[in-house]
Amino acid sequence: MVPFSDFQNLDLRIGKIENVEEVEGLDKLYKLTVDLGEPTKRTLLAGLKDTHQPYELLGKLVVVVANLEPREIKGVKSEGMLLAAISGEKPIILIPEEEVKPGSKVC
Repeated sequence: MVPFSDFQNLDLRIGKIENVEEVEGLDKLYKLTVDLGEPTKRTLLAGLKDTHQPYELLGKLVVVVANLEPREIKGVKSEGMLLAAISGEKPIILIPEEEVKPGSKVC
């Protein structure tokens, strides 16, 4: 069990995917540029390449763990994590039911 205080430490926010890139050497990951309502955009690496085309992701609102410690993978720094559910082998991206501003807090 996770203590409630640990859950409260998560900063879940709505992000808007503004750019999707393929990165050489990252066979399953896309490099996403995401607007979280901050002065600078965030870079996220997401394992969606096998199941989603870039055009399907552009402009999509997603749920992001915004205060996850950055991680570097093959020279690319990921500054958060996009949340998805797994259905069989396919990730299903968690999206808000209605249009909300990037940076909106998820609670």
